[in-house]
Amino acid sequence: MELTIPTPSTFNFKRTAISHGWYDLPPFELNQETWTLTRVIDLGRANPITIEIGGGKREVKVSLARNVGEPAARKITRDVRHMLRLDDDMTRFYTAVAHDADFSWIATSGAGRLLRAPTVFEDLVKMICTTNCSWALTDKMINSLVDALGRKSSDGKRSFPNAEAMAPMSEEFYREEVRSGYRAPYLKELAQRVVSGEIDVESWLTSELPTPDLKREMKRVKGVGDYAAENMLKLVGRYDGLALDSWVRGKFARTRNGARKTSDKKIERYYSRFGEWRGLALWCDMTRDWLEDEQAPLKW
Repeated sequence: MELTIPTPSTFNFKRTAISHGWYDLPPFELNQETWTLTRVIDLGRANPITIEIGGGKREVKVSLARNVGEPAARKITRDVRHMLRLDDDMTRFYTAVAHDADFSWIATSGAGRLLRAPTVFEDLVKMICTTNCSWALTDKMINSLVDALGRKSSDGKRSFPNAEAMAPMSEEFYREEVRSGYRAPYLKELAQRVVSGEIDVESWLTSELPTPDLKREMKRVKGVGDYAAENMLKLVGRYDGLALDSWVRGKFARTRNGARKTSDKKIERYYSRFGEWRGLALWCDMTRDWLEDEQAPLKW
């Protein structure tokens, strides 16, 4: 079974699929030879389903591992649109960069859409697992979590566990099985708070709070500091924050400062001309060469 989903004229499937490291974390898989993005979609009471997404001219084709009914097809279509940011209006961002010689490539190549999970909860769990560690450790934690708690699709691949699956697990499970270290109580508490209704992380997508207030709300989740919150803001469509870390600082030094170490203030000044879009301009700038490399870096 195959679904066809129309895409905006500015959409670039490759740039979106490889926009940051989520493509390398299950339930995502990216084949860079065929440029096919595989994902296991949770269908609620029904068994999860593995889908393969490929880019076309003004559309994406979604191949399903089995036939599904209309409600499931609508759910899959909705999730694909959400993951690929097909409903994001990039006009103002592209206008902001169009007349800058170093950044006009963003608009002409259709960059700027950042791949995300079907749920904010999944994005948040993954983001917590990127903090204060190597990408290899992040990869190990997420693979262990999915292997242990994900539901099987018909091909044996697993979905990402929801909060209901994660909440009953002990801190020892997260520490010993997932190897999440100090994050163990944070992951358990997050899942429990979501299940109890104490927090509604999905509402961040449509929150009317000013960005600074939404950032403060995100930081009330244990394990979420400035870096994680500013990256989460990007995934809900807020691009004010730069989310600076050692990788970004090093890449900026090499590409924009003659390989000399620089201050965060200088980086902030460099992108300040893009106003509310400065965080997205920075990320596009730092990852411009990813499609020019044989293998893209596996990094948020």
